[in-house]
Amino acid sequence: MLFAAFTIGLANLLGFLEWRWLRTHDDAWKRLYFFWLRIFAVSFGMGVVSGIVMAFQFGANWPELSRIVGSVIGPLLSYEVLTAFFLEASFLGVMLFGWGRVSERLHFFATCMVAIGTLVSTFWILSSNSWLHTPRGYAMVNGIVQPVSWMQIIFNPSFPYRLVHMALGSFITTCFVVGGVGAYYVRKGLHVDAGARMLRLSVAFAAIVLPIQIVVGDQHGLNTLEHQPLKVAAMEAHWHSEGNGAGVPLVVFALPNAEAQRNDYQMAIPRLGSLILTHSADGDITPLTSVPRAQRPPMAPVFFAFRIMVGLGMAMLLLAWISAIAWWRGRLHATQLILVWNMMLPAGFIALVAGWFVTEIGRQPWVVYGLLRTADAVGPQSPMTVAVSLLVYVLGYAFVFGFGIFYLTKLVRAGPQASRDGPDVAGGEHTPARPLSAADTSLEQENTPWN
Repeated sequence: MLFAAFTIGLANLLGFLEWRWLRTHDDAWKRLYFFWLRIFAVSFGMGVVSGIVMAFQFGANWPELSRIVGSVIGPLLSYEVLTAFFLEASFLGVMLFGWGRVSERLHFFATCMVAIGTLVSTFWILSSNSWLHTPRGYAMVNGIVQPVSWMQIIFNPSFPYRLVHMALGSFITTCFVVGGVGAYYVRKGLHVDAGARMLRLSVAFAAIVLPIQIVVGDQHGLNTLEHQPLKVAAMEAHWHSEGNGAGVPLVVFALPNAEAQRNDYQMAIPRLGSLILTHSADGDITPLTSVPRAQRPPMAPVFFAFRIMVGLGMAMLLLAWISAIAWWRGRLHATQLILVWNMMLPAGFIALVAGWFVTEIGRQPWVVYGLLRTADAVGPQSPMTVAVSLLVYVLGYAFVFGFGIFYLTKLVRAGPQASRDGPDVAGGEHTPARPLSAADTSLEQENTPWN
């Protein structure tokens, strides 16, 4: 999920960088393009690896889910392969290796197609996931879900909000990675011009898009309150309804006590929760105690993950606006501000994971909300079998992503360099672009025994 989200933002960033180079023919933009292209290539590969493993997990660990709702989930994921994957596969080679071999405009078109492909992939995956939360357009036939209306299935009630929220989250995550890397270069005095461009680009984007994300998140919350009220109750640690127009407080901090059905050490602001959640000062929401314990989502992870997500979102917005003001005053490169941007580099990833914790843990005990319980979706495997397979997955991920992150770090330390501005094709020479290589020189320049 992390690398998939990162590639969504990176692909669209690459489209912007190449567009800027086409408009200005400033080689600094071209250097940035090829710098981030190499990082995109590695991230894209790791994202594909993680996606392939998920397909095996569906069949191995969740056979009942596949059996009961496979007629809905299967086609949606197939559409993702037939549209997004084929689109990306068709143009990815041109994007990575076509510089100097196709026209500038055709290369830019290929970059845009890859960027669009990542968004199309997001469309189908989020449609599938959203249907699990708000299932529509189906009929139950002998205990098996049968599609009735594909329009209702694809455009289910929560899908538009999740799609926009996730797309913007991916852009913001990439924005803070780019800003953090740029701040690192400026602070270390390395590739200062490139670092300053990255930082300014990130500040401008974050200052504009983060307020939009907050508005989208608010609308997403209202939709969740309508269709999954217990998830919102867990997010707000709302155990009991006061009634009589008392409203719902905004719980800033608490230690939820599931046994006693109360919050310990609570710090709350009266009525503010109602104002945010219902846009009414005396509005009420469904309390957790309105259903038996077995039907409630786990309280603590949802409650704290939501506050991590919101807290980081507000911190990123504050940093973006302070940086925009500092930029206007000519003080963007102040040491303290640069250091904060450095520290906030992983903030988007953390907020993204926290948000998905809220989404997926908050729908429990359902895997298909109101239709199929998580406990009924698993297979007959023994706990030991599941533990061993999980260990193998974890070790495999650790190996692949460990090397991937090591290589990404190596690319970042090397920075944008003129020798990496694409292949040299002058005079008919065709040097491979080699986007996955960290070598500074072409193969022809190496002193090899066979020369």
